[in-house]
This record gives sequence, structure tokens and C-alpha cells, in this order.
Amino acid sequence: MNPTLTIFLLVSAGIALVVQNLIMVRITATVSTVLITLAINSIGGLTFLLVMLLWRNGFAAIAETLGAIRPWSVLPGLLGTFFVFSGIYGYQRIGAASTIALLVASQLIAGLAIDLGRSNPPSSSANGLAIFGAVLLVLGAFLVARRTL
Repeated sequence: MNPTLTIFLLVSAGIALVVQNLIMVRITATVSTVLITLAINSIGGLTFLLVMLLWRNGFAAIAETLGAIRPWSVLPGLLGTFFVFSGIYGYQRIGAASTIALLVASQLIAGLAIDLGRSNPPSSSANGLAIFGAVLLVLGAFLVARRTL
């Protein structure tokens, strides 16, 4: 994939996540529990994916999907639901900017730790710059979030 297209896709996804959470906070305000909001979110996503699967590969895709399910394969969905729940909770309690700052900083730290663990052999200069960048981002997240925490 073209690097420019990749950057555009990631920036668009970041913006979409903010819009999604704002809409979900609004839905949550009209129902008795955030669980209803999460269910509506999941139903929408699942419906879209099933339609796309059927359109692309027909009913064979549904059979393949069902055959690919393993006990551990539900974990990404549970983690994703936890992420979405946490985002809604954060937006309601500390606002969008603080929530995003904390989520992005924690994702960067986890991602950097995984990348550093995978690097073979680790390049100290490249890793040092990445760690420095992560420290700056974490400091920025602290500065953004401190006003609401």
C-alpha cells in the first residue's frame, strides 16, 4: 500500500474513532446502560461485515467464518469492546482530549515495547529516538489530561 494512502487511512480512522465515541456518548445518554450502546455498536459492525462477506464470497464466506472460530478467537472482540467501553466512559468523565491522550500514550508504550522486544538486533540509536518520542508523547498526554484529572 502506498505510504501516503496508509497515512490517510490511519488519520481517517483516528478521526472516525472520535466521531464514533461522540455518537456513542449521545446514545448512552438516552438509554439505561452503556451495554445497550455497546450492543448497538456491535450489531452495526457485525451487520456491515456480514453483508460485505456475503457480497464478496457468498454463503461460503459465512461457513468459513464459522469454521474459523476457536475459543481464543473471541478475545480480540472482547478487547475491542473493552476499548470502546473505556472510550465512552472516558469521554463522559474526563472529555475527549484527555481520553484520547491517555489512550494514545498507552497504545504507544505498549506498541513500542512489543516492537523493541521483536527487534533483532536492537538498533540503539533508532530505539533511543523512538523512546525519546514516546517520552515526549507521554509528557504531552499528561499535560492534556492533567486539567481534567
